[in-house]
Amino acid sequence: MDVLDAIYKRRAVRQYRPDPVSRDQVRQVIDAANQAPSGLNRQPWEFIVVSGNKIPAMGKSYRSTLTEYLNNWEASPMSRSLNRDEFIRFSETYGGAPFVIVLHVKTDPVPNFQKADLESASAAMQNLLLAATALGLGTCWMTGPIRDEKTLREILSIPADHEIVAVTPLGYPEKNPPAPSRLDPELKEKVRWVD
Repeated sequence: MDVLDAIYKRRAVRQYRPDPVSRDQVRQVIDAANQAPSGLNRQPWEFIVVSGNKIPAMGKSYRSTLTEYLNNWEASPMSRSLNRDEFIRFSETYGGAPFVIVLHVKTDPVPNFQKADLESASAAMQNLLLAATALGLGTCWMTGPIRDEKTLREILSIPADHEIVAVTPLGYPEKNPPAPSRLDPELKEKVRWVD
C-alpha cells in the first residue's frame, strides 16, 4: 500500500478482533514511527508497548474519567459512530486490542524545545498509525486516557519528567468505520494562497 492509500484508508478503530499481532509487526510500526522527522533531529519519542493484565488496569483508569462525558452523550461527537455501551466497552478494554502503545517524551525545560518535541512526537504517532494501516492493522489516536494521567503513570511507571503525548490500541479491526466527513473538504477556508 502506498502512503496516499494509507492516509485515505486510516480510521479510528474502536473494535478489534482477538487475532494475535506478532511482535515483529509491532516492531515494524514502531520502526516506522521512529523514522519521523523531528526538530533538530532530537528524535525525542519513547514508546511503551502494553499487553496482558496492564490493559484492563488502563481501561479501568480511562473509564473512571468518563462520567461527565457520558452524562452529555447525545452532544458527544462519538455518539455518531458508537452507541453509549459500545463506547464504555471500548474505554474499559481498548476495544479488545492485543496491544496498546503509549507515546511519551522527556520534558525539556526550554519551552521552544518542549514544543518542538511534542510536535515531533505527533509526527511519529502519525507514522505509526499509517504503518499500521499499511499492514492491515487498526489504531485509534487517543488522548482521553491521559485525563487520569496520575494513574496511567503509576500503571506504566512513567517518570514525572516525561509528558504523555498519545495512546493507541493496536490490533486487527473488527470492522473499518466509514470515513468521517471533512470540514472544508474543498479546502476553500483552510487554505490561503500567498503570491
